[in-house]
Amino acid sequence: MSNFIPPGPEAKVFVISIAAELSGLHPQTLRTYDRIGLVAAGRTTGGGRRDSLRDGELLRMVAQLPAGGLGLEGVKRVIALEKQVPA
Repeated sequence: MSNFIPPGPEAKVFVISIAAELSGLHPQTLRTYDRIGLVAAGRTTGGGRRDSLRDGELLRMVAQLPAGGLGLEGVKRVIALEKQVPA
């Protein structure tokens, strides 16, 4: 019998190619969003990017907002408000 416990939704386990596929975004878009502060990926000790399932959900939302006409500053504000809701 195995004692394996799957990682939770906050575990930073996905490399950028998988995160891009899960979110429907190009890897370079993920890097740009990380660089401008829209999302914050985890980092390995070697500096590699890692995302969680929760990050994937956020990235899908971030992808939809500009498609609806919202600018990046508006997207930042929506993300900030979303983070306040659980608090």
